[in-house]
Amino acid sequence: MTDLPAHSPLAVRGLSVTYGDKPAVQAVDATFPRAALSAIIGPNGAGKSTFLKACLGIIPRLSGEVSIFGQPFAQARGRVAYVPQRASVDWDFPTTALEVVQMGQYRRAGLWGRLSGSARAQALDCLNRVGMADFATRQIGQLSGGQQQRVFLARALAQEADLYLLDEPFAGVDAATERAIVDVLRGLRAEGKSVIAVHHDLSTVEDYFDHVFLINQRAMAEGPVARAFTPDALHATYGGRLGLAAAPQTVQAAE
Repeated sequence: MTDLPAHSPLAVRGLSVTYGDKPAVQAVDATFPRAALSAIIGPNGAGKSTFLKACLGIIPRLSGEVSIFGQPFAQARGRVAYVPQRASVDWDFPTTALEVVQMGQYRRAGLWGRLSGSARAQALDCLNRVGMADFATRQIGQLSGGQQQRVFLARALAQEADLYLLDEPFAGVDAATERAIVDVLRGLRAEGKSVIAVHHDLSTVEDYFDHVFLINQRAMAEGPVARAFTPDALHATYGGRLGLAAAPQTVQAAE
């Protein structure tokens, strides 16, 4: 991994993923900055979630290298927290919001370790940070979609990671939850943490994020939002599918 920058929380070179004989991600290079909020954007089926899962080893890579702060993921996994899409979670599992958050603490406790009273207090604090302390004993299936997303963000906070990877954190949540999540992510950035999120709402990219990576199976553009989130890059990425998904100012500029 000598050519992958050690300063980057996530650096990728030549990443390719296939589903059977169908390419999903093709020879992608990307380098994400530290202490920043980064968005991964692209049309449906562009490989956004696939890219993230391949970086984490959740799905196999056909080729390519991935480094986390200059190390292979296997060596740096303790520095990474992952929030999956809500649709991938079994919400009928008989567990409470607090127990979900405490799952984020098990890695530090060890396989056979027991969580201390201070760990429970820390888990409650993480729930409080996302506005869910009053729901600590609620079964997760009884929570709304936005509340469930907050609980899984609290679980990520409990991991005390340096890199937070989120797959569509704002999908299907109400406006209040979206604002709460953005506030938490900005707080992480202020602490020097790095956040990378798969994102679908182009109208909020400029407000929420510092850095953007555009993908449509291949890497299309990457860089600070002011430089890379341009009408040309968006049209190259989305083509005729840009439509109503684009930010109003961007659409006007593109026309």
